[in-house]
Amino acid sequence: MTTFSELKKSFLTALWFMFLTFPIMVIRVNTIDKIVIWRWRNMGYVGVASFFLSLAWRYFLRRKEAGSKRALSRTANSQTLLERISSERRYKIPAMTAAAIGIIMFPFIMNSYQTNIMITALMYVVLGLGLNIVVGLAGLLDLGYVAFYAVGAYTYGLLNHHFGIGFWAVLPLGGALGALFGVLLGFPVLRLRGDYLAIVTLGFGEIIRLILENWNEFSYGPSGIAHIARPSLFGLKLSFFGEIRYLYFLMIGMVLFTIFVVNRLQNSRIGRAWIALREDEIACQAMGIDKTRTKLTAFALGATWAGMVGVIFAAKTTFINPDSFTFLESAMILSIVVLGGMGSILGVVIAALILILLPEYLRAFSDYRMLLFGAIMVIMMVFRPQGIIANVRRSYNFKKVED
Repeated sequence: MTTFSELKKSFLTALWFMFLTFPIMVIRVNTIDKIVIWRWRNMGYVGVASFFLSLAWRYFLRRKEAGSKRALSRTANSQTLLERISSERRYKIPAMTAAAIGIIMFPFIMNSYQTNIMITALMYVVLGLGLNIVVGLAGLLDLGYVAFYAVGAYTYGLLNHHFGIGFWAVLPLGGALGALFGVLLGFPVLRLRGDYLAIVTLGFGEIIRLILENWNEFSYGPSGIAHIARPSLFGLKLSFFGEIRYLYFLMIGMVLFTIFVVNRLQNSRIGRAWIALREDEIACQAMGIDKTRTKLTAFALGATWAGMVGVIFAAKTTFINPDSFTFLESAMILSIVVLGGMGSILGVVIAALILILLPEYLRAFSDYRMLLFGAIMVIMMVFRPQGIIANVRRSYNFKKVED
């Protein structure tokens, strides 16, 4: 009876998908010959694919429910492959050695296009780790994170355009201004949480973008700022490929530095305060933790990394305008944090590489690549909502000392 019911549901799902995709998959208008081409075979493909995918979806959902019930009785030793690699020492040394060799050789083996894509992915790794402080550790939903990214980019763009100030002088300044704007955002939202916090931060991001788009005297409006200088290497003049490789290794250093700092913060006193704030704000305050300072520190430190990456973005593209800092960027960075695992450093790194590189390598599927990308995201969130690498909750065991 159950099997017949599932077949019926899958059949109805197939009919529904055939109805929804009928105008796109079946009807094709030839504007040159002014005729309509009916592609009925495509409807059959959609129906068959939807039917079997629906069956597979229900099967894996049942397995997930059964697995979650078994997981309740398992011990803490049951881990996924990625979690074992990230936790066991014997896996770390070979994995880190192979990764180091691949990282060093990558720009010399691949062409400039592939290296540029990897630079962009590494930038999103740093952005994801920065937002992970705010969302993953402190539990503050920030939908306007791209505003700090824009602040860093326009800091370098304007200072370089008007005063000729170089990249290395502006990089710490971009981080400092990002932190300042993070504090300015943090003060009005100290009493907000959840959906209300998300709405306010979303509005903050849009305010910054609209100011940059409409204040022509300051930011040059939609025209943006062009001919921004790339990073210099001790005054040496580099070739085009040399500049790309230099940016690549600069981003590798930035990623390693960010991982080191975020890991130290996560295991520090302020990191434990962020986690306590995320778990229960009232209990956190009752334990004597300064909620105001904890929230402002999270916003400031998270925005610092966005500001510095904004400076690197301006140096990489040599052109910036407000269209580069839309809400979609904030949504992408937030997706990296959620997909990787809230509070997980390794998970965020892997998720950033997947989300940025996957659409590029799905270009072979042309118009369907974003459909495949969205389907992969949905499947991931349904079957592993805790992320690629779930953050292990700390537990402390107290033993009685024998006299």
